[in-house]
Amino acid sequence: MADRKPCKVCNFTRQKSYGLVVPSLEELKIKGSEFLGFTPQDPVTVVLEDDGTIVKDEAYFLCLPLNTKFMLLHEKDTWSPLRRVDGGTAWMARDSMMLESDVVDAALGAPWLELALQLKQDLASVILMSEEDLQSLVDVPCPELATALGFPEKKTENLQETLQMVLDRREEERQSKELLQLFLKAVEKEEGQTLEQTSDEAVNVSVDVPDGMEVDQASGFISRTLMVLKGKTSPETRLSTEDLQMVVAKGVEVMQQVLGWDKVRTSTLLQECESELSRRLQQVQAVQSMRGNTQQGDSNQSSNEKNHEECTEMPSQRGK
Repeated sequence: MADRKPCKVCNFTRQKSYGLVVPSLEELKIKGSEFLGFTPQDPVTVVLEDDGTIVKDEAYFLCLPLNTKFMLLHEKDTWSPLRRVDGGTAWMARDSMMLESDVVDAALGAPWLELALQLKQDLASVILMSEEDLQSLVDVPCPELATALGFPEKKTENLQETLQMVLDRREEERQSKELLQLFLKAVEKEEGQTLEQTSDEAVNVSVDVPDGMEVDQASGFISRTLMVLKGKTSPETRLSTEDLQMVVAKGVEVMQQVLGWDKVRTSTLLQECESELSRRLQQVQAVQSMRGNTQQGDSNQSSNEKNHEECTEMPSQRGK
């Protein structure tokens, strides 16, 4: 057993991978072909899985580290590197990560993967995400999210609980605002507001935006953002920070044309969006400030310890 070498083998697609313990390169070919379903008569080529180096020399094989992963190429099979999944270029820097093909096939097209990479770069970005983004991360199975983040499953589970708390808090804020709006409407009605005005407001609140709405060419908003703005109560709590920035930047006149609202209602929406944007950015600044203070405190502590050591040395030097 002392001469046997633990290693791994896979096929060219990396969809099949097995662990083996073999004494020689020839035994690796025989056992590897058996596990991968190759016929014994068919010749195979052994290469290193990570860079495609062909392994033919027995001495070289024995010098490789334990648990080296080999790829067995059958006939016209060719080695290719792992595919790279990249978060793209967004307003915040995002890491890219290497994944095995079975993980890549499961993750490609999944909207949560890019969000996970954003979280891996900076956990404070939770504050800036939309409710839809937060919900997608909460719904991801914990083991898959842990793999994408490179976190232990326990830490990932705590992170998902925190994301759910953020969602719950936003929902509570929205319900509080809705109750306040209902109260104000009741007060207006008691003060003699006309039934026609009250009816118009109720119609405006209950308007549903069709799912197939196209992107507005003048504003550049995607249909989902317009649906939230037109059809949801307290839309500012549901949008991402990027969407809020876009709404505020467009201004009242442009948003009037996009939404088809009067100036008063549009101005109120922009004020609420600007207030929510300011609140989120203040939270991010607070987190960054806390990190800076922590680092500065560690630096000051090191400096104080150094000064203390110097002071304790001075008396002995004076005595000399």
